[in-house]
Amino acid sequence: MHRSGCPINLAVEVMGDRWSLVVLRDVMFGDRRHFRELLAGSQEGIASNMLADRLRRLVAAGLLWRSDDETHRQKIRYSLTEAGVQLVPVMAVLGSWGRRHMPASHELSVRAELLERGGPELWDRFMDELRERHLGVPRPAGTPSVLAELQAAYDAAVGEAGRAVHGAGTRRSPGGPSSTPPGTG
Repeated sequence: MHRSGCPINLAVEVMGDRWSLVVLRDVMFGDRRHFRELLAGSQEGIASNMLADRLRRLVAAGLLWRSDDETHRQKIRYSLTEAGVQLVPVMAVLGSWGRRHMPASHELSVRAELLERGGPELWDRFMDELRERHLGVPRPAGTPSVLAELQAAYDAAVGEAGRAVHGAGTRRSPGGPSSTPPGTG
């Protein structure tokens, strides 16, 4: 039962909790498709029971679908549905707003900035790439990977930050970051 038929209310009922958008972000921008990847890669520290609950809710809401992973019979693979893929513009705008109005780190803001600058053309290319990765719909041949472009921007920002920290005389851990956060802002 829904509180009202208002489209904003309906969207908030599905994604308005503390974790749903973060889980979708990690699937979308971090290409994390398995429970353990989502749990271990959660920069925000989601609890395993909360992650399991959010994954169930997102599947029930039609934003993710689950399938058996052919590499391991006890592994479940989560993929975006078409409705989930179509959240790219929403995520881009949320990341842009967070980058501009909240104390976001430079490293975690570069992807949001790239998505903001790229606008709807880049979002459409990214949605095509996500459709290919998650739904098996081929994208136009020769189309460069937006995910790779976003990752390269993040890696460059992390490298710059590391050089700045190292140059200031502060010691860096030899391994650098333990995971690559998928955040867009």
